[in-house]
Amino acid sequence: MFLSLSIFFFSTTIVKAKAFNVENIEISRPFEINFDKNEIIDEGFKKAFNELILLIVKTIDQEKIKKIQLNEIKGMIESFSIKEEKFIDEIYYVNLGVSFNKKKVYSYLESVNIFPSIPKKKKILFMPVIIDENKKELLIFAENKFFENWNKNEIRHHLLEYILPTEDLEEINLIKSKFETIEKYDFKEIIDKYYLEDSIIALIFKNNEELRILSRIKINKDIKLKNQSFINFDLNNDSQLKNTINDLKESYENFWKNTNQINTSIKLVLSVKINAQNNIKISNFEKTLEDIDLVYDFYISKFDKDFVFYQIIFNGTPNLFIKSMNESDYSFNTQNKIWILK
Repeated sequence: MFLSLSIFFFSTTIVKAKAFNVENIEISRPFEINFDKNEIIDEGFKKAFNELILLIVKTIDQEKIKKIQLNEIKGMIESFSIKEEKFIDEIYYVNLGVSFNKKKVYSYLESVNIFPSIPKKKKILFMPVIIDENKKELLIFAENKFFENWNKNEIRHHLLEYILPTEDLEEINLIKSKFETIEKYDFKEIIDKYYLEDSIIALIFKNNEELRILSRIKINKDIKLKNQSFINFDLNNDSQLKNTINDLKESYENFWKNTNQINTSIKLVLSVKINAQNNIKISNFEKTLEDIDLVYDFYISKFDKDFVFYQIIFNGTPNLFIKSMNESDYSFNTQNKIWILK
């Protein structure tokens, strides 16, 4: 038996730009006597919230909110939609989209002492080099299990997209010539070929006793070295290799989240005024504020025939606000207490 129903349903709440949208949440359950569609929707809300947390909270903090109650999750939902629902062989399937209010999510996380991160996607060059300390050789492309398997299993909530280098004989010879000083080599000649500002070079030292991985992570001009060791590691053990790759990716995700972390405890109040005659400029300014994650809230405090006055609550410093607005081609006269949008 096959019955498919496609239903497009939206709640009455308007979806604002200041929301986290989690799409394609799939739930299934046997169609039995005690079947309750509301229970399935509730399960979808939990799954959507968990996926959001994986996106914006570092691994070390995720345990703090494992016991969150359903009513707390529902209190943060701004709207939801049923994208599709169907019955196949007495199994009910539903695909949900859930929109969470950013301000409420940030407030909840702050209440449990968690600082979230802005969920930014990032393309990054990744180059794993295996150093066989017994054979005194480097494995760069051929026979490099990390290189071969790195992009085989993409994880839905991961923000980093890895660009692996293409096999190049000149690059191979260059890297092999650095065998004795490989830990000090910055790989600049190779990285520059890919026109990517950010990169991760993973030096994987292999011997009979352990696998030691030294990661040189360069993101936003910041460089961090990270050492990890794995005892009794077998490169031919597919399960062990997959778990190690996932562990490495998780550590890189946490570094990226840390780079984009928001200190929601900072509530900087800024006063800005805009020429009241320029409606298009006012509209575009408000849209820009809505799209900046560090803007906690904003509202019109007053207006007259000359100016519209805004109060902006910002999770950061004045310089960071100016930098964020400059990226959208806005600048301010900051000589007085009330800034003027130029």
